[in-house]
Amino acid sequence: KMVDPTLAEMGKNLNEAMKMLEDNQRKVEEENEKKYARKDIPGPLQGSGQDMVSILQLVQNLMHGEEEEETSQSYRLQNVGEQGHMALLGHSLAAYISVLDRERLRKLTTRILSDTTLWLCRLFRYENGSAYYHEDDREGLLKICRLVIHTRYEDYTLEGFNVLYTKQPVIYISSAARAGLGQALCNQLGLPLSCMCRVPCNTMFGSQHQMDVALLDRVIKDDVESGKLPLLLVANAGTPGAGHTDKLGRLKELCEQYKMWLHVEGVNLATLALGYVSSSLLAATKCDSMTLTLGSWLGLPAVPAVTLYRHEDPSLSLAAGLTSSQPVEKLRALPLWLSLQYLGHDGIVERIKHASQLSQRLLENLKNLDFIKTSVEDELSSPVVVFKFFQEYSNRDQTSHAAQASTIQHPIISNERHIYDTFNQWLGEQLAQLVPASGVDVVELEDEGTCVRFSPLMTSAVLGTEIQDIDQLVDCLKMKIPVLTSTLQLREEFEQEVRRTVGLLYIEDLGWPGLGVVRYSYHCDGKNDDKQEKELEKINTELLKKLNELESDLTFSLGPEFGRQKNCVYIGMVTEDLDVSELVETIAATGREIEENSRLLENMTEVVRKGIQEAQLQLQKANEERLLEEGLLRQIPVVGSVLNWFSPFQASPKGRTFNLTAGSLESTESMYVSKAQGTGTTPPPTPTSSLAKQRLPGQKAFKRSLRSSDGFSETSSISHCDDLDKMDQRPPTLSPGQEQGPLEMEKAEEQKEVAQAKTDTEDIHSDKLPPDCTTVEDQASQR
Repeated sequence: KMVDPTLAEMGKNLNEAMKMLEDNQRKVEEENEKKYARKDIPGPLQGSGQDMVSILQLVQNLMHGEEEEETSQSYRLQNVGEQGHMALLGHSLAAYISVLDRERLRKLTTRILSDTTLWLCRLFRYENGSAYYHEDDREGLLKICRLVIHTRYEDYTLEGFNVLYTKQPVIYISSAARAGLGQALCNQLGLPLSCMCRVPCNTMFGSQHQMDVALLDRVIKDDVESGKLPLLLVANAGTPGAGHTDKLGRLKELCEQYKMWLHVEGVNLATLALGYVSSSLLAATKCDSMTLTLGSWLGLPAVPAVTLYRHEDPSLSLAAGLTSSQPVEKLRALPLWLSLQYLGHDGIVERIKHASQLSQRLLENLKNLDFIKTSVEDELSSPVVVFKFFQEYSNRDQTSHAAQASTIQHPIISNERHIYDTFNQWLGEQLAQLVPASGVDVVELEDEGTCVRFSPLMTSAVLGTEIQDIDQLVDCLKMKIPVLTSTLQLREEFEQEVRRTVGLLYIEDLGWPGLGVVRYSYHCDGKNDDKQEKELEKINTELLKKLNELESDLTFSLGPEFGRQKNCVYIGMVTEDLDVSELVETIAATGREIEENSRLLENMTEVVRKGIQEAQLQLQKANEERLLEEGLLRQIPVVGSVLNWFSPFQASPKGRTFNLTAGSLESTESMYVSKAQGTGTTPPPTPTSSLAKQRLPGQKAFKRSLRSSDGFSETSSISHCDDLDKMDQRPPTLSPGQEQGPLEMEKAEEQKEVAQAKTDTEDIHSDKLPPDCTTVEDQASQR
């Protein structure tokens, strides 16, 4: 049979366009050239126009232009297969079909709509249903609410909101429903927020994510007695967080009792297509309407969501917007019509079954792991798996913990939960980064706190998740559990060590996933707050740099970019062989060393500046005294030379030397007499981190030694002390010019004498002679 040439050309162009857009393997030179290309900057529309290849190339650059910047995390596009190409082709066909004549268009759209509705109703066991196709998954529920309003208020079409004012409608939703659903419905329907009633979940019996049916019954009775009209109930077949299903059977009976409309939505509705369906979920087939999101379940891009409903009056459905007289509106089902035909009944069931098998595989592996707590509704057929890291207390710890909790119960519980939330947040992010094909994410639950969620019905078809990805996910989880337990156990020890150490300040940050946060406290001497803050930032920044230079497995950082604490050192996750005392001692010693070096440099700068000023004044005064001693005649150029030739003036050179250790000015007369520099005061030893433990060859910092021999540690400590004693007994050797530097303003002849004196000083030090061993004859000969 001949194929329309236009349709064949359309399919060919679509295939070529998809191949070009999916080909993101470009050369590095081309990427660098296109990074600052002119075509990336918005500009005017070209008058001559462009061909299809150039336009598609521009789209490709816009899609993949930022990939060179995403080096830390792998960027994954949706896995678009042949069934995805069929869905994309549907959008192109819809535009082409819309130009047909009205009669052909009506026949074609009616066939597409009736086929798709029939397939979906049989696939998901929803008999005698109609379908509404919509882009926004909340739009179907919005149209259902309008249908119910038109049904329960007969004069709504004529009187409008006046009818609602006399008898206020009430819409009931679960507290576990997706956030913002109730407010969005009220805004679109023009109803006040008082028309929306949030029903709490169970607190005593049953799942804590299921709607409390007994409480709902009492609330409805109170609303009826107060003159309100119960309108609609929104139930969950798979809550957005934990994936639990409400008791749909009892809710349906309650809705029939009060003539309410029951609408069901959730990810668990996908399992209605399987051969075995639990009785609790099978009750969803008796509800008045349900919303299906086939795009995420089957991995189909850009396909609409579907709301199946039962209603006998087509005029009210038309008034509510569930049906349309415009044939073009019915073309929304075309992408889904093509994709369902391509997959077939078996292909659809196989994809949903594969997602269920993935969740069961993960759940079976999680049961064998310690410190992992799962939260699933049905262990035999739960398509959503929620788990978290939780460390149980031992018997002794439970007794002490209970004693503490009896006195300060609320702070302990809140802090403990906050810490576990932080650790599970880190765990979920690590698993998502290490195994991106798994599709795990982090979810916040009201009772359980922060958990890791695996919902393969929403992600596996899109990401192409396989059994191997689940095994890899479990392996990564096994590697992270010891790190979490070790860090959690050592946090308290680290806090105690820091609080006992002088100079360190422990910063309690429950939102940091790691060992803890520490700050080196700067000892200020009457400085203002701004200067003190700058010094504190400088010392802690240098401390972080020094710690990162050490050979260790720990991660030191400045913490979150927008964290509350500043000028701190954040320590990440640790292992069980961490030596906490050595870590804290090293941090304290390194901080003191940085602080003392900073103070020494600051004091030396000020002392040197004042010493130079004082030396200039003394040298100026000495020059004036020398002029008075020589007399006025010696200052005359010619007369002074003749007078100095006949009667030389004997004057000792007068200079100044600055002692850095003592911070004082001294005269150089003793130097010219003894021909040697004074030793002065011995400078204080440079602070070093001598508290660091001696490590074995190949052993990294802050690790406990694998050798458990007390004798080894004792002998090593004794030999270390002997070495320190020997070092203390050695005489200090000072290099020339280390402590003193002459500041002279003399004649050239006097400078020669000083240079000769320094040379003799070095000889005296090398021969280890005392400074007073030189004779007067040696001095005269040198002059």
